[in-house]
Amino acid sequence: MLKPAEQTPLSALRLGELLSEAGLPDGVVNIVPGYGETAGAALAAHDDVDKVAFTGSTEVGKLIVKAAAGNLKKLTLELGGKSPNIVYKDVSDLDGAIAGAANAIFFNHGQCCCAGSRLFVEKEIYADVVAGVAEIAKKIKLGPGLATDTEMGPLVSDEQFNRVTGFLESGRTEGACTMAGGGRYGNRGYFVQPTVLTETNADMKVVREEIFGPVVVAESFEDDSKLIKEANSTTYGLAAAVWTKDVARAHQVARQLRAGTVWVNCYNIFDAALPFGGYKQSGWGREMGREVLNNYLETKAVVAAM
Repeated sequence: MLKPAEQTPLSALRLGELLSEAGLPDGVVNIVPGYGETAGAALAAHDDVDKVAFTGSTEVGKLIVKAAAGNLKKLTLELGGKSPNIVYKDVSDLDGAIAGAANAIFFNHGQCCCAGSRLFVEKEIYADVVAGVAEIAKKIKLGPGLATDTEMGPLVSDEQFNRVTGFLESGRTEGACTMAGGGRYGNRGYFVQPTVLTETNADMKVVREEIFGPVVVAESFEDDSKLIKEANSTTYGLAAAVWTKDVARAHQVARQLRAGTVWVNCYNIFDAALPFGGYKQSGWGREMGREVLNNYLETKAVVAAM
C-alpha cells in the first residue's frame, strides 16, 4: 500500500495506472491518497498492517511511532536532516566545491531531507566560498515548474512557503546577515529566493531546525575538534560532506561525523546498492542496498525431533 503526501498525490496515482496497464493484478499494489491525520493515521494504527516505511518529517515520524504501538508493527523511518557540508582550504577544486555546496542546498528548492543546509568553511577560504555560493544563488532563475528555462520552481504549498519565510524573518530578527536572497520572489505563487545567511550562531532557529527550503547558513572554522563538535551538534544525523584533497583527513572526519551518509568531494550522489538512512532523530533503519531487505523479513527457527 502506497500512501503519498497529500500535497503530491498525482504522481503516485499515475504510477498505479501504469502498473495496471502493465498487467499487475488488481490489489497487489494499492494507492491510498488522503490526509495524514486520516488515511495515514489509519494505516499506521491498523492491526492488519505489520510494517510501515515512512519518509517525511521527524514530527510526523514520532506520531507514527505512537500509532504503531497498538500491534508493535515494524517501522522504518527516513526523517529530517540538518546536514553539515564541510569545505577545507586544501580542496583541490575550489570552484567545484563552491558549485557542489550550492547544489547541496538548492537542489529541489532545498526541499530535500539530506540538503547541505549548514555550510562550514575553513577560515582562509571562507569569504571566497560564501561569495561564490551567494553569486550562484543570485543567478538561479525562478519560475513555473513546466517552463523550460526555469532552474528553481515554487515550494510545494502555502504552508511550506509560510514556514520558510518565517524562518527567514527569524534569522533577520536574531541577527543573521543575508548574502543572497532572503525573501519572497515576485508577488504570486510560493516562490522563495535562494538564500545564503552568515553571521549565524548555534542558538538561532535557522541553524538548529530543519527549514526544508533553499536556505543555507554558513560559518567559518579553524579547529577540527571544535568543527566536529559543531557539525554533530544537532538532533539530526542524515548526511554530511567533506571537501578536501587529503584522503586521510577525509576518512578521519567521516568516521567522527554522526551521519548515515558522508560524501567526500561530492554531494547528493546516490546508488541503489548503498544503504541510506540516518542517525539520531533522522530515523530508524535504512533504505536501499542490501540492508533494506532486512526490514521486510522475519526470522524463524524450526526445531524438529524426528
